[in-house]
Amino acid sequence: MYKELRITVIIPCLNEEQGIQRVLKRMPEFVDEVIVVDNASTDRTSEVAASLGAKVIREEVRGYGRSYKRGFTDATGDVIVTLDGDHSYPPDAISYLLEAFLHLEVDFLNASRFPVRDPRAMSLKHKIGNLILSLAMSVLYFRWVRDSQSGMWVFRRSILEGMRLESDGMAFSEEIKIEALKSPRVRFGEISIQYSSRLGEIKLNPWRDGFMNLWFLVKKRFQ
Repeated sequence: MYKELRITVIIPCLNEEQGIQRVLKRMPEFVDEVIVVDNASTDRTSEVAASLGAKVIREEVRGYGRSYKRGFTDATGDVIVTLDGDHSYPPDAISYLLEAFLHLEVDFLNASRFPVRDPRAMSLKHKIGNLILSLAMSVLYFRWVRDSQSGMWVFRRSILEGMRLESDGMAFSEEIKIEALKSPRVRFGEISIQYSSRLGEIKLNPWRDGFMNLWFLVKKRFQ
């Protein structure tokens, strides 16, 4: 527990055998529950995660959002922390984020990757794409969000009840932030973290996923 709050960490994984080992070995001891959602991996992701004490859930239908929604149904913590299994987000920053979460008195805290301090962590193409998507989201929803595509968040599990989460794909990352911003009962905050270069295979298709995420932003705003 962390200051009387039960903490669940959820990590979606698709063939992250290499990265998940590093992530779980750096997981803080105060975390009560680690859920690894294995999104139909074909490598040893599940075996490695289970051997390091994680609760492994298998989700056969592939999709970033699909994995998270599956993980949310099994989470028991008061507060949920998310990060990727590729070791790009820092597990040892969880205590820093929780302190900020409590100090700012928010219900949803987004961990922004910007400014990117490691030049190997994100290409110029990805930086420009993220800037465009974040600007689009900020304009459409009248609230400045520096990193609409970040995959590391801290939020109270109770706020999930009021969210309408539809995306099964990469757009889920922006959708959960939109749902938090739209709700009058959810206090939203954002803080920067150290972002690193990933381990293992890159799954993101920058052009395809970028255009799909932009279309999702517009569609969700005006539906």
